[in-house]
Formats: sequence, structure tokens, C-alpha cells
Amino acid sequence: MLISTAFAQDAAGALGGEGGLGMFLPLILIFVIFYFLLIRPQQKRQKEHQAKLSAARRGDKVVLGGGILGTVVKVVDDGELQVKIADDVEVRVLKATLMDVLSKPEPAKDAAKGAPANEQGTEKKSLLGGLFGKK
Repeated sequence: MLISTAFAQDAAGALGGEGGLGMFLPLILIFVIFYFLLIRPQQKRQKEHQAKLSAARRGDKVVLGGGILGTVVKVVDDGELQVKIADDVEVRVLKATLMDVLSKPEPAKDAAKGAPANEQGTEKKSLLGGLFGKK
């Protein structure tokens, strides 16, 4: 009527010995997949976003935390900006409260060529235009 302890230990030992690593392998695989498909790309986007916000300079159009659009008038220090949100209305905001930098100001024109200084003699061709000989 009673099961012997040796028999009970033998059955438990057989199940525990085979399924040790095999039980955790799917869990490890799921974590690796989540890391490469979800966590790592999100961290990359967050770093790019932080770099974009920290590079805000005078003349940039920005979106503030409440959805207010403005133009950076002055960079006060590393963490603070002065933003013009309307005529004769300038506010000081923290860079941490910026949501996005919408546009950068136009580059300075090269006086001799009339082209932006950073685009010297480069022509952009589309993929289809290159195939058919057009710009």
C-alpha cells in the first residue's frame, strides 16, 4: 500500500535529470528573440532621439512637451533653451521637455556658386532617372 521511498526518489530523479536545461531552453530563446526584436531597436531609437534633442541649436524649429511649436532663439546652457513661441513671446525651457526637433535652418549659401556650402558640385539622381538617363 505504501510506495517505497527509493521508488519515489527514482521517478523524481528521472524527470528532473532530463528536463533541467530542456525546460529553460524555450524561455532563454524567447528572451533572446525579444532582446533582438524589441529591446535593442528601442534603445537605438532612444539614443538617436536623445542625440537629436541635445544637438538643438539657434534657429531650429522644435516641438515642446505640450505640443507647442517654437523656434530656438538662444541656447542658455547645456540643459536650457530660450524658445520663441509667438511674436514677442519667448520662454525658457529645459531640453528634457522637448519632444522633437522638426527642422534645421538652411545652410549658408556659398557666395561664388549660389549653392549651399555643404553641397559643392553634387547632383542627386533618382534610381529610375539613372536607368533612363534623366536627373
